Amino acid sequence: MKTLIINIKQLVQVEEEPRKWVAGADMAKLGIIDDAYLLINEDKIEAFGKMSELNQDSIYEGTDTVKEIDAKGRLVLPAYCDSHTHLVYAGSREIEYIDKIKGLSYEEIAKRGGGILNSAERIRKASEEELYDSAYGRLQEIASLGTGAVEIKSGYGLDTESELKMLRVIKRLSQETPLTIKSTFLGAHAVPVEYKGRQTEYVDLIINEMIPAVAAEDLADYIDVFCDKGFFTVEDTDRMLNAGMKYGLRAKIHANELDYSGGIQVGVKYNALSVDHLEYVGDEEIAALQGSETMPTVLPGAAFFLNMPYSPVRKMINAGLPVALASDFNPGSSPSGNMKFVMSLGCVNYKMLPEEVINATTINSAYAMGVEEELGSIAVGKKANFYVTTPITGIEYLPYAYGTDLVEAVFLNGEQI
Repeated sequence: MKTLIINIKQLVQVEEEPRKWVAGADMAKLGIIDDAYLLINEDKIEAFGKMSELNQDSIYEGTDTVKEIDAKGRLVLPAYCDSHTHLVYAGSREIEYIDKIKGLSYEEIAKRGGGILNSAERIRKASEEELYDSAYGRLQEIASLGTGAVEIKSGYGLDTESELKMLRVIKRLSQETPLTIKSTFLGAHAVPVEYKGRQTEYVDLIINEMIPAVAAEDLADYIDVFCDKGFFTVEDTDRMLNAGMKYGLRAKIHANELDYSGGIQVGVKYNALSVDHLEYVGDEEIAALQGSETMPTVLPGAAFFLNMPYSPVRKMINAGLPVALASDFNPGSSPSGNMKFVMSLGCVNYKMLPEEVINATTINSAYAMGVEEELGSIAVGKKANFYVTTPITGIEYLPYAYGTDLVEAVFLNGEQI
């Protein structure tokens, strides 16, 4: 069946020749067609253009079934690609939220057994079915807000059995939901309580037991390490990325959230798909990223929620780098997967233009999760993942109206959900 959307006020992020990402000054440029149409054939984009160029006879030729939708006054944009989340978890952590209000730091909460270790204890007690049901609800929520692709990490298990349990849930979600899902093994999210003072032994466990077990069941696309102050060292990270590479797991790194950790440099060394967080980025880090295949990914929700320093996004863009934005959806430091709000934070806190935040949450974040060839823009042959807004004035209104749900309809794989 074909779907024809007509009278689109603005068809946004169109590409005649698909690109892998947008960088530097080009991030302020956005392909937009006013008064447009979009034609979907099954689950793919077949054609698009101006209404004045639409030949409806050719569209109806050879088919009896064309669903026509009038999008007068509305915008159509590619669905968000959220390239960094932890949305498989058991239980919320609002008590730690109160601790933060009282002035405790992220590191202080972690030392008290909170943070990641709190979530790890709950994951170990939860069943796969419980984890699946709660995560399925979160996926429904983010899909209704316009997200069509999402990367999900393990990392709240911190032992082999629990990490595999999380990854099996992620795999099942990818098979049973319409979203495009990528899975990342993050056994090195923190050092579990039972390995306190024996960090090297825990790294050995990840290398010798966890990674082979993950690979044996084909449960992950990528491997991640929290390379930062108080967590895993550059040497630890180097060892684990090297081990993951031998099993075909490309790197994605938590880096430089808490300090200048060296995480960006070791990520680039291993051709990481992305390095994420990046609150602490200086000239050396920017130089390492220039010319690399690694996408700098900023997580505005975490910095907002934790009241942390803001990543120097303008400096990175001015240096010619691409930048992606993702939600970091998790129970402790960013309990929201609302990518429209992420765009608003990008504009308000990082001084990004509306065009830049749209590029950062679509084409660039698609690259950061390895799906840029099929998602992230409106291009012929790409998967038909997009959303239709309510009637609004233009793209500027999306980040401007930060608390308003402006999504009227979401299409994933060519079907309205």
